[in-house]
Amino acid sequence: MAIGSSSEGVDWTKVMGIGTVAVALAIFSLPTLIVLIPGMLPTAVARLCDRTQQHYATFCVGGLNLCGVFPYILGLWTDNHEIQAAVMIISDIFALLVMYSAAGFGWLMFMAIPPVVAAFLNVLAQRRVTMLKANQEDIVREWGPEVTMPAEEG
Repeated sequence: MAIGSSSEGVDWTKVMGIGTVAVALAIFSLPTLIVLIPGMLPTAVARLCDRTQQHYATFCVGGLNLCGVFPYILGLWTDNHEIQAAVMIISDIFALLVMYSAAGFGWLMFMAIPPVVAAFLNVLAQRRVTMLKANQEDIVREWGPEVTMPAEEG
């Protein structure tokens, strides 16, 4: 059996890749990792809850969660990249509120956008049906009602 596949559904190449990145961050950029782990927890929860193959919830929550975490990481990188500064960011309730609220907006987007898109596609489909029926009526007027009858097999 290959390393990247398993009967349990775990993709070990992805697990090893994420582990390698985490170890590299821990060695070279521990303060960034200190902010990323608690800051990106909603993304991990979304990944655990998202059983679909496309992982839309993970992308919605993860993208906006990263948008909420990124200003604090950027401030950490540009100002004072030390463990003490990272602990100050994580212990700041406002910073956590921003990070988790951004993830919450990702959940709202995941919940709200699909029904809106479905309604829009339904309106487009109904308009297309109306146009096709009008076209059909024009054809029947031009060619006669015989075109609506099924063809005789023989």
